[in-house]
Amino acid sequence: MLKMLSVLTICLAFSYGAEAQFSRYIIKFKNKGNNPFTISNPAQYLSQRSIQRRTRYNIAIDSTDLPVTPRYLDSLRAAGNVSILNSSKWLNQVLIKTSDAAALAKINSYSFVLSTTAIAPIVQTGPVFKNKLGIVDPDSKFTPEVSDNLNDHYNYGRSNGQVKIHKGEFLHNHGFRGEGMHMAVLDAGFLNYLTLRPFDSIRLNNQILGTWDFVANEASVNEDDKHGMHCLSTIAANVPGVFIGTSPKTSFYLYRTEDVASEYPVEEQNWAAGIERADSLGVDICSTSLGYFQFDNPMFNYTYSDLNGNTTISARAADFAAKKGMLMVIANGNEGNNSWHFLITPADGDSVMAVGAVDTLGNVASFTSYGPSSDGQVKPNVASVGLNTVVANTTTGAPIFGNGTSFACPNIAGITSCLWQAFPEVNNMGIINALQVSASKATAPDDRIGYGIPDAKKAFVFLLKKLYTQQASINLCQVQFQFSVKSDSTMTIVVERKLSTENKFSTFLTNQGGRAFQQNQFSFPDDLSLFPDGPVSYRISMNIGSDTTFFLDSATVNKTGPCPNNVAANDIVIAPNPVTDNLNIILSRLTAVKYEIRIHNSAGQIVYKINGMQQAGIGTVKIPMGRFSKGMYYTTVLIDNKKTVTKEILKL
Repeated sequence: MLKMLSVLTICLAFSYGAEAQFSRYIIKFKNKGNNPFTISNPAQYLSQRSIQRRTRYNIAIDSTDLPVTPRYLDSLRAAGNVSILNSSKWLNQVLIKTSDAAALAKINSYSFVLSTTAIAPIVQTGPVFKNKLGIVDPDSKFTPEVSDNLNDHYNYGRSNGQVKIHKGEFLHNHGFRGEGMHMAVLDAGFLNYLTLRPFDSIRLNNQILGTWDFVANEASVNEDDKHGMHCLSTIAANVPGVFIGTSPKTSFYLYRTEDVASEYPVEEQNWAAGIERADSLGVDICSTSLGYFQFDNPMFNYTYSDLNGNTTISARAADFAAKKGMLMVIANGNEGNNSWHFLITPADGDSVMAVGAVDTLGNVASFTSYGPSSDGQVKPNVASVGLNTVVANTTTGAPIFGNGTSFACPNIAGITSCLWQAFPEVNNMGIINALQVSASKATAPDDRIGYGIPDAKKAFVFLLKKLYTQQASINLCQVQFQFSVKSDSTMTIVVERKLSTENKFSTFLTNQGGRAFQQNQFSFPDDLSLFPDGPVSYRISMNIGSDTTFFLDSATVNKTGPCPNNVAANDIVIAPNPVTDNLNIILSRLTAVKYEIRIHNSAGQIVYKINGMQQAGIGTVKIPMGRFSKGMYYTTVLIDNKKTVTKEILKL
């Protein structure tokens, strides 16, 4: 379940006496002057995977990608008894720890320092707010449950409902289980993830790519709070017949940014540093079941008007992360029954996917926070199972129940990972859009579950259609139809045709979708010589499952004849008329002849001439009329230097 607290960029009057209780400060810089790093050499500060993400989605590397100027950091250290805890290059600020008033005064005097802001105290006094991260009932009884479809790739066991509410099994059955996807989970700790059974697979398969504790500044996150472990289990668990997560093949970075012992804005700064590290490593998706609005010291509290997507540290950092191409999945909050009532930050971020809570039947959880954001954004964006969500027990790893948008968030993050695996050419906002348009309230979003409960199969079809392209043309009764669609060998493509004399479509040809799921090219000809003139319609349908057939697109060509194989012996046919592009001269000869074709304009001037040899049989000469102006033209054909036919042609 989600913690119920918040954070804001603090602008406090600087006073040593008033701030004597604090030991951690945000130092914000005016610029990145004298920076040794350059935009032209991003490999200095971004991994190749991170650079590739930017290249794939046409994201320019700019000054916000540059690290904080190292000389500025050196100056902070030289100011006195100062420790640098972490930094945010996007926000161009640094978190320091010091109790040295003289050092603070010196730092505040530097010309490159914009502001110095207290953000956390010297000594934690214990949380004012209880149950920051929600409740997981350790006494919940586990009742075995088997998958309701033995043909599914996974036997989901107890998690059957929370996977299938999104048709997640459709993605899994088609081979999309998170392989190759990288996700950062930012939380309060991942207690016992190194020993619990649900995480055996991600441990043995080296799917844990890295860890960092931004609170204690150390690598280990196994001994801290259990909340992050519960969240991770909804994605990564892989115990067949007992508990399967929504994306068990995804690889993970596990970051602790939350200090459950207190609630101060320093945790938002930690979170910003965490997602920046994720970005630099090339992470695709970040799942965050944390949020802020109220603090142990009320001077830091947010108001609802602050939840506008552009004010808090975490919301601004979240939107930067989205701008860099990462897909941000954020819990919307558990304040629905409380006086605050509304969402919490960073769920208010303009470009994040905020997640509300329902049960496996789709009923709205009473605790899920209300939207919209204070600037009118639909929030939450979508909903997932957060009421009686199956998570891993802290000591045994067995399935138990937990409540909160904290668990709805990672559950849908796993679905998102599998969907994006299938469509890596679509950017982060395109994936969010696909999930929203496929959701249960897509046409009438509300303030409880936003666009509703996403349907992964519908989102899959939506993206297939979005990437589909086609081209149909007709020339001398020969149709050439080309189309491109993402498909694989489990999918069938059917082309249907309807002639001008027919009332319904009939199957023209059937194709398997190709071996691997990729953008496959298809091409087919259709000879209309024996059919009557008039419009001929085609439509293309696709079958991707026993219950899922849909139309990709349709096209119509107009057969006007005559066709070469219908031309009489020793005849000459000039068509079409009127003409917009190519004029076809069909020559039918019993013996080989020389030909010359002349095009005159209405003033009698020759504007085009071509000559050649026509062997016995039927041949076609194409005249590129598309280059000429609209108007009347005259076509003359000479056979063996003798004028044989002249025809008036209208160019449209």
